[in-house]
Amino acid sequence: MLDESVRGFVERRAEGQERLLKAANLPMRRFLALDGDVYADGALSRKDKELLGLVASAVLRCDDCIHYHLQQLHDVGASREEVVEALSVALVAGGSTAIPHLRRAFAFLDDLESAGK
Repeated sequence: MLDESVRGFVERRAEGQERLLKAANLPMRRFLALDGDVYADGALSRKDKELLGLVASAVLRCDDCIHYHLQQLHDVGASREEVVEALSVALVAGGSTAIPHLRRAFAFLDDLESAGK
């Protein structure tokens, strides 16, 4: 069973995505399709791309994006060690302003891991 914070995030994101898609015009739909396509396996694996997305999201300080990439990384079987190393890169790139987001990332990661047991 999903932890409450994970379930809440998944439900809020799905509801928001549905609203976005209902309102989306052609340029928005194209962007959303591109976003999905970019993370597919290619020269880099999906896992590697999700790790890159996690770093970018932490540097940009987007908690929803961080949670999304953590969920995707959990789904593709990324190890905690891989995620922690990626978050270390984010801390170096983002500096001290990334620290509160890393705190929340670790709490969400803990929730994901406990839900998977």
